[in-house]
Amino acid sequence: MSHKNQTNSYTKFCYHFFRNILIVSLPLLVISAIVLSSIHSSATGSSSGSGTDSLTISISSSCTLSSVVNTDHSDDVKAGTYKDNIGKTTIKTTCNDNNGYSIYANGYTNNEEGNNKLINTLSPSNVIETGLNTSGDISSWAMKLNNLPDDPSPTPPVIESAYDDTYGLVPNNWTKVLSLSSGTADMSLGSSFTTTYAVYANSRQYTGTYQGQVKYVLTHPNINSQHFFMQDIAQLKDKILLNEGDSAQLVDQRDGKVYWVTKLADGNIWMTQNLDFDISANATLNSKTTDLNVIYDSSTGQYAEYNNGYTENNSIIYWTPANTAITIGFQGAGPVTGWTNNHTKPYSANKTDDVETGHASLGNYYNWTAAIASNDSSGLSNGNATNSVCPKGWRLPNANNDEFTTLNNLYNNGSTVSNSGLTIAPLWFTKSGNVNAGKLNFASSNGYYWSSTASTSNVASNLRFTNSSVNPNYRNTDYGRDTGFSVRCLAR
Repeated sequence: MSHKNQTNSYTKFCYHFFRNILIVSLPLLVISAIVLSSIHSSATGSSSGSGTDSLTISISSSCTLSSVVNTDHSDDVKAGTYKDNIGKTTIKTTCNDNNGYSIYANGYTNNEEGNNKLINTLSPSNVIETGLNTSGDISSWAMKLNNLPDDPSPTPPVIESAYDDTYGLVPNNWTKVLSLSSGTADMSLGSSFTTTYAVYANSRQYTGTYQGQVKYVLTHPNINSQHFFMQDIAQLKDKILLNEGDSAQLVDQRDGKVYWVTKLADGNIWMTQNLDFDISANATLNSKTTDLNVIYDSSTGQYAEYNNGYTENNSIIYWTPANTAITIGFQGAGPVTGWTNNHTKPYSANKTDDVETGHASLGNYYNWTAAIASNDSSGLSNGNATNSVCPKGWRLPNANNDEFTTLNNLYNNGSTVSNSGLTIAPLWFTKSGNVNAGKLNFASSNGYYWSSTASTSNVASNLRFTNSSVNPNYRNTDYGRDTGFSVRCLAR
């Protein structure tokens, strides 16, 4: 299975980005046993025998998203005018899973998910926001979808009303734009739809070439017609991630970001790309979508381990990050303004790979307080944190259980001097460096990944590898809990 089956359409004015996103091993169709029976009798008829030979196989799902570019997404728009039907891309879906599917869209300008602006290539601060204006003072751009009149499928997909032959806002998070319900006949014939754009440029809009992107992903529903999310992992373990090597791409309900996950040789299901969740000051998270499992102790009136930022209501746990908590965005090698070197602020720095997404994405860097979803980690000097910033149903690796060590043994021959097995399929650990003292360090040469395990009052265990060394249980005081490391989660 290829994890990078991608198709791109680039233009001078507005280019449209899409990918063959989800090819999931989904053994829902089982061919019943073939029974062969025979009766053998002796010459005297005094004895007989019988035998049964049975076969059970599963047929996996193969669902793809591909496209044909019919016209270039490039056009001239004069200042003070509105132009629609710019470009036309025909996107085809093929799927042998009669549970149906949905397609989500998200702005993706400058390789940044959620960026729904058209950006002037020579003056990046000069942008056109998404909008529906056709006149007035505010420039805008929009997108629409259409079914094909000669669609080969007898039941074409249903386009959401906001985009169905009408222009709608380009999403700034993963938004469903189209779906095909379960039980549709002849789904394997494939269906197609088209996308086009509209732009209004006000009379004062600066001249120049503007570029923007839209990314699409195809997701499967489960047997209850709910789409596959990271938070659905408890249901998916026994449905699409049964065997070693089974992979899927799942959506984090919290922000719509998409992650590859794979069942590995250790028997666990791991994220095979780095967590990219942004922590926002005072933006409350809850145990319905986040890995919050602290237990309230009525005898002490406190939550187990630490009592910082947590409340509980109707068995739902809530975490409100400290009002100084923030995900700090930066480009290049730093500096990371606002990073604080202590245990009482859950800081995260956001840095996504400038070239690729998917397995190559660097994701976010978290101090350990942020990684364990706490406002104060100073009370933990040993043992494992109960919570994490991972999605619900996922957790940080446990260093006391040697979970990083096991992966290194299985995929890197237990090497302590070479990381060659860690950075390729199926693990895809990245050499994303770390954030320390407000700067990005060692990017492209070293990798650092937090565990849930505290080792001293200032240090937590982590996987550290360089170009010449590997330590799956690194506990050196050179890198305290204030340092920003990457995060990989595994299913509970």
